[in-house]
Amino acid sequence: MEIDTGTNELLCVVKDGVATITLNRPEARNALSPDLTAALRTQIKQRGEDESVGALLITGAGTAFCSGGDVKAMGGRGPRGQMSFEERLADLRWRQTNLTGALVSLRKPTIAALPGAAAGAGLAIALACDMRIAAKSAFCATGYARIGLSGDYGIAWLMTRTVGPMRARELMLTAERVDAERCERIGLVNRVVEDAKLQDEAFALARSLAEGPRLAFRNMKDNLDEALSIDYATALFRESERLVGASRTADHREAVQAFVEKRKPVFGRR
Repeated sequence: MEIDTGTNELLCVVKDGVATITLNRPEARNALSPDLTAALRTQIKQRGEDESVGALLITGAGTAFCSGGDVKAMGGRGPRGQMSFEERLADLRWRQTNLTGALVSLRKPTIAALPGAAAGAGLAIALACDMRIAAKSAFCATGYARIGLSGDYGIAWLMTRTVGPMRARELMLTAERVDAERCERIGLVNRVVEDAKLQDEAFALARSLAEGPRLAFRNMKDNLDEALSIDYATALFRESERLVGASRTADHREAVQAFVEKRKPVFGRR
């Protein structure tokens, strides 16, 4: 089912429980525009609330994932250039919270499929997803140092938790272009595939997750998020509470029955 996003700059199709969201400005390497980001925020929220959707797959049209902010629109030009410091700060905080912030908060599995460049805020969007699959020709770059900016959309927080503080500092300060194979080696992406196979493999993974136990996935994401901020004893306490809760669900009973019967489980859609 094709979703009307309100703009041709963002496409969304729901199929087999997967919402595939495509940044569609290939002529600009899918750089973020006001229309694109507004539609992306809306789709993240709406597909997150959509009971027919079990997983989100975010990708880019053409040969890029997202090259980040539109540099040509920077430098004080446009409506935001006329805002006061306080207005601009409030605006940016709202936009970040409702884009990468919303992705991080989403309790459904999320995957970024990178057909090419993921840079700046585009890299932050990819990092806000649970997993990243890159084409062999893809590359990542923080990019901010090259335009005299320090970073936005939570990239330092996301980068540090993805590759560790040492690598995060290197990638932020040097703004170097990191090819797909090195991205996989340092843990920036989960896997690298042939360019021609990217979309098929990313969709297959997203579909398998969409067919999975949704309550268990929500609990897993809660456990994983908290693992970085709470002590071990608290983690054990909260993990056990969530597991006991999940053990009383129809999904768990179906999984056990399917195991006994040597078949694939069919989980409920709630």
